[in-house]
Amino acid sequence: HVQLVESGGDSVQAGGSLRLSCAISGDTYSEYCMGWFRQAPGKEREGVAAIEVDGGNTWYADSVKGRFTITQDKSKNMVYLQMNSLKPEDTANYRCAVIVCGTWRGLFWGQGTQVTVS
Repeated sequence: HVQLVESGGDSVQAGGSLRLSCAISGDTYSEYCMGWFRQAPGKEREGVAAIEVDGGNTWYADSVKGRFTITQDKSKNMVYLQMNSLKPEDTANYRCAVIVCGTWRGLFWGQGTQVTVS
C-alpha cells in the first residue's frame, strides 16, 4: 500500500503559477508511474501529467502541454507539478496517484488539493 499526500493548492489569478507537491510513503512503487489528475465540479476526472518513476519519461494532456511540468525527487519520495500560465479552466481539485505506466489507471490516490484560478 502507498500513501499519498498533496499540498500546494491555492487561489491565484489567471497567468499566475503554482507548484503542487505529492509526498509518497509506504510500499515501493518504482515499477509504476506517478500521475497528476484533476476534477472540476460537474466534470469528469482528467489525467494531466505523468512520469515514469524509473525512466523519468513524462507525458501530458494536450490541455496543459507547454504550461505544466511534472518532476520527481526520488531521494525525497516527492512528485511535483509546476503549473504556469494558469487559466480559469485549470480550476479543479488536483490529486496525485500511483498509476499503471502507459495508462491513466490509478492504483493509489491522494486526497487532493484545491486550485482556484480567477
